Amino acid sequence: MKIYKFGGASVRSAQGIKNLEYILRQETGSLFVVISAMGKTTNAMEMVLDYFVNRQTEQLQNKWQEVKDYHLSVATDLTDDKEWANDVLSPVFQQVEHIFSDVVPMDYDQTYDSLVSYGEILSTTLIASYLKRVGLDACWLDMRRLLRTDSNFREATVHLETSQHTLMEAIQENKANIYIGQGFIAGNKHGQPTTLGREGSDYTAAVVGNLLNAESVTIWKDVPGILNADPRLFADTVLIPELTYYDAVELAYSGAQIIHPKTIKPLENKSIPLYVKPFENPQAAGSVIKANVSSAIDVPVLIVRKNQVLITIRPLDFSFVLENSLSKLFALLDKHRLKVSLIQSSAVTISVCVDNVKRLSAALDELGNEFKVSYNEGLELLTVRGVTNDVENKVTADRDVLIKQRTRRTAKYLMKSI
Repeated sequence: MKIYKFGGASVRSAQGIKNLEYILRQETGSLFVVISAMGKTTNAMEMVLDYFVNRQTEQLQNKWQEVKDYHLSVATDLTDDKEWANDVLSPVFQQVEHIFSDVVPMDYDQTYDSLVSYGEILSTTLIASYLKRVGLDACWLDMRRLLRTDSNFREATVHLETSQHTLMEAIQENKANIYIGQGFIAGNKHGQPTTLGREGSDYTAAVVGNLLNAESVTIWKDVPGILNADPRLFADTVLIPELTYYDAVELAYSGAQIIHPKTIKPLENKSIPLYVKPFENPQAAGSVIKANVSSAIDVPVLIVRKNQVLITIRPLDFSFVLENSLSKLFALLDKHRLKVSLIQSSAVTISVCVDNVKRLSAALDELGNEFKVSYNEGLELLTVRGVTNDVENKVTADRDVLIKQRTRRTAKYLMKSI
């Protein structure tokens, strides 16, 4: 069994889905294919959710109609058969509209998982039906029933032992060459949908690979493989042909967008290689993450996290902050699910860098009950692995650097965005 994962950019159009079909036809063995929501559907469904919980009926109907029209358009482009497109997608549309009939939404995070998860249900329903229509032995599986998680909505943790049983049982009952499952979504023991965190489809693929003892996991991207920097931000980027699991974890934790941070552990536990290959050039070698490599990374790796906020707290009574306040700060950050990417302290202050997300405002309000709080928005955090003085001078030239941290191999620069 091999695991293939296709992201939203790979399946955003009829041509993309046909390219997926071409890639699947090149593999003669068994495949488990994990697919994300098409294009920017998750963003659109998040807007649908906000209109729903705020009871903005007209905006809700307009945005939901956009989502429906987009999927119907792609389905029609695939086959020139509007009736087939409608027959395939209408049952899913009706399930979503049934949620809209609820008078009072449940908890926001639980409602998020129930509603936004339909982006993946729509994409996989369409693609599985299309693959069967063109003669491939494909079987659609509902990961909300097969990956069992806790009830930590929007950041659920997969229970591996229980999930292995349900997943293997489904595969034995539904004999096929190609299994189509959703990334990002799962379900708890009560049958309620859960999600694994934004961009969690990579993690889904890794978990499935672990549970099925897969030969390999391949993530198909719209890039040549793993590059040493984002080509949209830096010139002269180069491909990194192979990385260790350790390298990959370090890069993911620093904010590299190519791999979801939780992806590596399930694969490392069973020494399953992870390939990152270009969707538009399937024959290219791409990059591989594995236990041992022939040579270490020999170029600086630059990773940018945008839309950052620097929060600085100081005790109201002027006590030593590290002695009395550290546990309170991090308990509160954990409560509001704010991920810290940089920490700096003095005798009476602690500064942390976090993503600017919706939950930030509530966290700042709560911090203000016990601390004097100040913060800076509109920042970006640049992490450089393999830093040299020349690289540092180049990347920080003419930049307003608020914080610089440097160790033997790695440097972090928190700067005002340009």
